[in-house]
Amino acid sequence: MKKIKVRCPATVSNLCCGFDILGMALNDPYETIELTVSNTPGIRIKHTDDFKLTEKPDENIAGIALQAMINELDISYGFEVIINKQIRPGSGIGSSAASAAGIIVAANELLGLSLSKKEQVRFAMEGEVIASGSRHADNLAPCIYGGIILIRDTATFDIIELPFPSMYVTILHPQIDIKTSYARGILPENVPLKSAVRQWANVAGLIAGFMKSDYQLISRSLEDVIIEPVRSTLIPGFNDIKTRCMLIGVMGGGISGSGPSVFMLSEKEETAKDAENIMIEIYERLGIDFKTYVTTINKNGVEVIGRNE
Repeated sequence: MKKIKVRCPATVSNLCCGFDILGMALNDPYETIELTVSNTPGIRIKHTDDFKLTEKPDENIAGIALQAMINELDISYGFEVIINKQIRPGSGIGSSAASAAGIIVAANELLGLSLSKKEQVRFAMEGEVIASGSRHADNLAPCIYGGIILIRDTATFDIIELPFPSMYVTILHPQIDIKTSYARGILPENVPLKSAVRQWANVAGLIAGFMKSDYQLISRSLEDVIIEPVRSTLIPGFNDIKTRCMLIGVMGGGISGSGPSVFMLSEKEETAKDAENIMIEIYERLGIDFKTYVTTINKNGVEVIGRNE
C-alpha cells in the first residue's frame, strides 16, 4: 500500500501592500494530509479535525484539486485522504491553500510525477478558487515553494522566489470567521491614482528591502493605503494592536490575507514576543477567543514527513 504524509504550512498573503501578489510561508501553524493510493477508483476523504468541513470530494478543496490532477493526467488510481486541519477555515492564514497545495504535493511525490512547482500551483489553484471565488496564488505559491514569493502574473504562473533576511513573525488569530469572498466583495472598485502610486512604491520598497536585508526599508514599506483601511474595520482591536506594536519596535505588519488574523514582522525574537503580549492583553480585554503564534518563515513549503511504499 503506497502512502505518504505531508505537513502543509500556514501562509500570510498580501504582506500589507502586495495585494494578491506577495505571500510568505510560516513554520507554525500547519496541517497534515495523509494520502494513500487505492485500486478502487474515486477519492474518499476523512477529516480528523473538529471543523466539520465537507468530506464530499466534489465539494472539498483538497478533493477538487486532486480531481483536477486526475482528470488532466488521466490517473487511473483511486485515493484515500486523511486531513488533520490545524489552520482554522476563514482564518486568513491560508487554510484552504494548505489543503489544496498539500494534496497536490502529496500526489506528485507519491506517484513520482515530477511536476514542476509551477505545475503544482496550477493544479492546486483549482481547489483554492472554490474557497476565495477568484484565481490568485499568493497563499498557494508560498505554501508550495516556501519562503517569500512574488506572483508577478497569475495567468502565466510567473512566480519569483525572493531572498529575505532573518525575521520573526507574530500572528494573532481571532477565533472569528471572515470569508475571503466577503472580504474581497467590500473592496473599492476604483482607486485614486495618488493612492495607487504610493502602493506601487511600497511594493517596490518592500521587495528591495527583502533583497538587501534592509530592515528599515522593510519597515517603511509595510504600508497599505488601499485594502487595510477597508478590511481593518472587520477586525476588533486592529488599530490599537498595530499602534502599540509599532511603538515597541516591530518593523510593521497588518492584516494577514483577508483577515481576521493579524501579522507583525520583527527583527528580533524578543520584540516578536513583546508584540504577542500586546495582542494577548488587548484580546483578553475584548473578551474574544484567540490564538497567537511567534514563529519564523518556513523555507521549504509543503514537506514529506512520512512515507510507506
